[in-house]
Amino acid sequence: MKIYTKTGDKGDTALYGGTRVSKASARVDSYGNIDELNSFIGLAKSEINDEKVLAQLKKIQFDLFTVGSESATPADKLILANGKSRLSLMISDREIEELEQWMDEYETDLEPLQYFILPGGGKSATALHVCRTVCRRAERGLVLLNETEEIRAELIKYLNRLSDYLFMLARYISKISGEQEEFWNPSERGQ
Repeated sequence: MKIYTKTGDKGDTALYGGTRVSKASARVDSYGNIDELNSFIGLAKSEINDEKVLAQLKKIQFDLFTVGSESATPADKLILANGKSRLSLMISDREIEELEQWMDEYETDLEPLQYFILPGGGKSATALHVCRTVCRRAERGLVLLNETEEIRAELIKYLNRLSDYLFMLARYISKISGEQEEFWNPSERGQ
Protein backbone atom coordinates (compact mmCIF):
# COMPACT_ATOMS: atom_id res chain seq x y z
CA MET A 1 0.00 0.00 0.00
CA LYS A 2 1.37 3.41 -0.97
CA ILE A 3 1.43 6.26 1.54
CA TYR A 4 -0.04 8.69 -0.94
CA THR A 5 -3.60 8.31 -2.17
CA LYS A 6 -4.05 11.54 -4.16
CA THR A 7 -7.59 11.80 -2.73
CA GLY A 8 -6.73 15.01 -0.87
CA ASP A 9 -5.16 16.85 -3.79
CA LYS A 10 -8.09 19.26 -4.02
CA GLY A 11 -7.92 20.28 -0.37
CA ASP A 12 -10.37 17.92 1.24
CA THR A 13 -9.99 14.80 3.37
CA ALA A 14 -12.10 11.94 4.67
CA LEU A 15 -13.16 11.74 8.29
CA TYR A 16 -13.76 8.47 10.09
CA GLY A 17 -16.98 7.19 8.57
CA GLY A 18 -16.22 8.51 5.09
CA THR A 19 -17.55 12.08 5.22
CA ARG A 20 -15.32 14.39 3.15
CA VAL A 21 -14.52 17.84 4.54
CA SER A 22 -12.15 20.71 3.81
CA LYS A 23 -8.67 20.32 5.24
CA ALA A 24 -9.23 23.82 6.66
CA SER A 25 -12.29 22.74 8.68
CA ALA A 26 -12.35 23.19 12.45
CA ARG A 27 -12.42 19.40 12.91
CA VAL A 28 -9.33 18.77 10.78
CA ASP A 29 -7.56 21.69 12.42
CA SER A 30 -8.36 20.32 15.88
CA TYR A 31 -7.00 16.83 15.28
CA GLY A 32 -4.05 18.34 13.39
CA ASN A 33 -3.17 20.30 16.54
CA ILE A 34 -3.39 17.09 18.57
CA ASP A 35 -1.06 15.35 16.09
CA GLU A 36 1.37 18.27 16.32
CA LEU A 37 1.30 18.04 20.12
CA ASN A 38 2.04 14.33 19.93
CA SER A 39 5.06 15.05 17.73
CA PHE A 40 6.36 17.72 20.11
CA ILE A 41 6.02 15.29 23.00
CA GLY A 42 8.18 12.89 20.97
CA LEU A 43 10.74 15.66 20.60
CA ALA A 44 10.67 16.36 24.34
CA LYS A 45 11.17 12.65 25.05
CA SER A 46 14.40 12.73 23.04
CA GLU A 47 15.83 15.17 25.63
CA ILE A 48 14.67 13.29 28.77
CA ASN A 49 16.47 10.42 30.52
CA ASP A 50 14.11 9.74 33.45
CA GLU A 51 12.45 6.33 32.85
CA LYS A 52 9.33 7.12 34.89
CA VAL A 53 8.76 10.34 32.95
CA LEU A 54 9.41 8.61 29.63
CA ALA A 55 6.82 5.93 30.48
CA GLN A 56 4.27 8.62 31.33
CA LEU A 57 4.94 10.52 28.11
CA LYS A 58 4.63 7.32 26.06
CA LYS A 59 1.24 6.64 27.70
CA ILE A 60 0.20 10.23 26.93
CA GLN A 61 1.20 9.81 23.28
CA PHE A 62 -0.98 6.71 23.12
CA ASP A 63 -3.85 8.64 24.73
CA LEU A 64 -3.39 11.49 22.26
CA PHE A 65 -3.92 9.05 19.39
CA THR A 66 -7.16 8.11 21.12
CA VAL A 67 -8.16 11.80 21.48
CA GLY A 68 -7.22 12.42 17.85
CA SER A 69 -9.22 9.49 16.51
CA GLU A 70 -12.30 10.57 18.40
CA SER A 71 -11.93 14.20 17.39
CA ALA A 72 -11.70 13.01 13.76
CA THR A 73 -15.05 11.25 14.11
CA PRO A 74 -18.27 13.24 13.68
CA ALA A 75 -20.69 12.72 16.59
CA ASP A 76 -23.32 11.17 14.31
CA LYS A 77 -20.78 8.52 13.23
CA LEU A 78 -19.38 7.87 16.73
CA ILE A 79 -22.25 5.93 18.31
CA LEU A 80 -23.77 2.84 16.71
CA ALA A 81 -27.48 2.01 16.78
CA ASN A 82 -26.93 -0.28 19.79
CA GLY A 83 -25.43 2.63 21.80
CA LYS A 84 -21.83 1.42 21.56
CA SER A 85 -18.97 3.48 20.17
CA ARG A 86 -17.46 2.75 16.78
CA LEU A 87 -14.09 3.33 18.41
CA SER A 88 -12.54 0.63 20.54
CA LEU A 89 -10.87 3.21 22.79
CA MET A 90 -12.16 6.49 24.19
CA ILE A 91 -10.72 8.89 26.75
CA SER A 92 -12.46 8.63 30.11
CA ASP A 93 -12.17 10.08 33.58
CA ARG A 94 -9.59 7.36 34.29
CA GLU A 95 -7.00 9.01 32.01
CA ILE A 96 -7.79 12.45 33.42
CA GLU A 97 -7.39 11.20 37.00
CA GLU A 98 -4.09 9.56 36.04
CA LEU A 99 -2.73 12.95 34.94
CA GLU A 100 -3.91 14.46 38.23
CA GLN A 101 -2.13 11.73 40.24
CA TRP A 102 1.11 12.33 38.36
CA MET A 103 0.85 16.08 38.97
CA ASP A 104 0.21 15.56 42.67
CA GLU A 105 3.38 13.45 42.89
CA TYR A 106 5.51 16.10 41.16
CA GLU A 107 4.05 18.93 43.20
CA THR A 108 5.44 17.46 46.44
CA ASP A 109 8.97 17.94 45.04
CA LEU A 110 8.51 21.53 43.84
CA GLU A 111 8.66 24.92 45.49
CA PRO A 112 5.31 26.74 45.60
CA LEU A 113 4.79 29.23 42.77
CA GLN A 114 5.17 32.88 43.68
CA TYR A 115 5.56 34.34 40.17
CA PHE A 116 4.82 33.32 36.62
CA ILE A 117 7.56 31.14 35.15
CA LEU A 118 9.32 32.13 31.95
CA PRO A 119 9.49 29.14 29.58
CA GLY A 120 12.97 27.67 29.79
CA GLY A 121 15.03 25.64 32.23
CA GLY A 122 17.17 23.59 29.87
CA LYS A 123 16.38 21.81 26.60
CA SER A 124 14.02 19.19 28.03
CA ALA A 125 12.03 21.64 30.18
CA THR A 126 11.84 24.15 27.33
CA ALA A 127 10.55 21.41 25.00
CA LEU A 128 7.87 20.58 27.58
CA HIS A 129 6.85 24.26 27.76
CA VAL A 130 6.42 24.19 23.96
CA CYS A 131 4.29 21.05 24.38
CA ARG A 132 2.19 22.90 26.97
CA THR A 133 1.46 25.80 24.61
CA VAL A 134 0.65 23.47 21.69
CA CYS A 135 -1.64 21.55 24.04
CA ARG A 136 -3.47 24.79 24.92
CA ARG A 137 -3.93 25.46 21.19
CA ALA A 138 -5.28 21.94 20.70
CA GLU A 139 -7.68 22.52 23.58
CA ARG A 140 -8.86 25.83 22.09
CA GLY A 141 -9.38 24.04 18.77
CA LEU A 142 -11.65 21.46 20.37
CA VAL A 143 -13.56 24.17 22.23
CA LEU A 144 -14.08 26.00 18.93
CA LEU A 145 -15.19 22.81 17.20
CA ASN A 146 -17.58 22.11 20.06
CA GLU A 147 -19.35 25.40 19.33
CA THR A 148 -20.64 23.97 16.05
CA GLU A 149 -20.30 20.18 16.39
CA GLU A 150 -20.69 18.05 19.49
CA ILE A 151 -17.47 16.94 21.18
CA ARG A 152 -17.47 14.80 24.32
CA ALA A 153 -16.53 16.91 27.34
CA GLU A 154 -13.88 14.38 28.39
CA LEU A 155 -11.72 15.30 25.38
CA ILE A 156 -11.58 18.98 26.30
CA LYS A 157 -11.09 18.15 29.98
CA TYR A 158 -8.24 15.76 29.11
CA LEU A 159 -6.36 18.40 27.10
CA ASN A 160 -6.94 20.98 29.82
CA ARG A 161 -5.47 18.66 32.43
CA LEU A 162 -2.66 17.60 30.09
CA SER A 163 -1.47 21.20 29.69
CA ASP A 164 -1.34 21.52 33.49
CA TYR A 165 0.61 18.25 33.66
CA LEU A 166 3.11 19.45 31.03
CA PHE A 167 3.66 22.65 33.05
CA MET A 168 4.29 20.67 36.24
CA LEU A 169 6.53 18.24 34.39
CA ALA A 170 8.60 21.10 32.91
CA ARG A 171 9.14 22.43 36.43
CA TYR A 172 10.03 18.97 37.74
CA ILE A 173 12.48 18.28 34.91
CA SER A 174 14.15 21.66 35.53
CA LYS A 175 14.60 20.72 39.17
CA ILE A 176 16.01 17.22 38.66
CA SER A 177 18.28 18.53 35.88
CA GLY A 178 19.66 21.27 38.13
CA GLU A 179 18.39 23.97 35.77
CA GLN A 180 17.31 27.25 37.31
CA GLU A 181 13.75 28.41 36.63
CA GLU A 182 13.37 32.04 35.64
CA PHE A 183 10.44 34.02 36.93
CA TRP A 184 8.42 36.87 35.52
CA ASN A 185 8.75 39.37 38.33
CA PRO A 186 7.40 42.79 37.26
CA SER A 187 9.62 44.54 39.82
CA GLU A 188 12.77 43.21 38.09
CA ARG A 189 11.72 44.21 34.56
CA GLY A 190 14.25 42.24 32.50
CA GLN A 191 17.21 42.62 34.85
